[in-house]
Amino acid sequence: ILPEGNTEAKVVFDHVTLAYENAGENTLTDIDFIVNSGDTIGIIGGTGSGKTSLVHLIPGFYPVKQGAVYVDGKNVKSYEEGELRDKIGIVMQKSVLFKGTIRENMLWGNENATDEEIIQAIETAQGKDILEKKENGLDEEIEQGGRNLSGGQKQRVAIARALANDPKVLLCDEATSALDPQTTGAILQLLKHLNEKLGITIVIITHEMAVVKEICDRVAVMEHGNVVEEGDVFSIFAAPKAGITRDFIR
Repeated sequence: ILPEGNTEAKVVFDHVTLAYENAGENTLTDIDFIVNSGDTIGIIGGTGSGKTSLVHLIPGFYPVKQGAVYVDGKNVKSYEEGELRDKIGIVMQKSVLFKGTIRENMLWGNENATDEEIIQAIETAQGKDILEKKENGLDEEIEQGGRNLSGGQKQRVAIARALANDPKVLLCDEATSALDPQTTGAILQLLKHLNEKLGITIVIITHEMAVVKEICDRVAVMEHGNVVEEGDVFSIFAAPKAGITRDFIR
């Protein structure tokens, strides 16, 4: 791997080892793979395999013990504060929405966003109907936790908020696992649109076979803090090593 200045690779893990402070063992060991620009990669593995820890290194949430993580050909530790986060959008399994207006929730993603930019982000996230069904538009109140929104609406607001900074990389941590099949299908089509039409690189943690098969170009399989398989979706599922892929995907 030649990570520095590699503009073809959106994200590079260059022999990365992670150990949390006061932890007895490494959480991740010698992680070494590339996420090419414009790819959608699925990160799969059992509980405690290190999936979330790996993805959280991309926005620089934790310092690595060895190796380096690169985004856009630049070591994440070399970015100025806020510069890296502007390149990355994050969507979690449970959308963190707080009591306040739609506008206020959206400004959490980009405090300088104009109303026009907020509306554009919501429309890009296929959430136009959310505004149309609310009498007060962006001034409509969202209850704590988004209790007055459906699961699909909450995820669309969360995705729209992640898009408010025009990110180059979108990180999704089990973003569809709490949704019904129909809503999951709609969110997957949205993610596919963001990848294919807007060129956003997507890294998605998932346990769901439908997610991997529907939108992923590549898969990285994790076990005990290691990437034990990595490749295109067909090769991984056609001949999984020791059957581990089948064990991890429901």
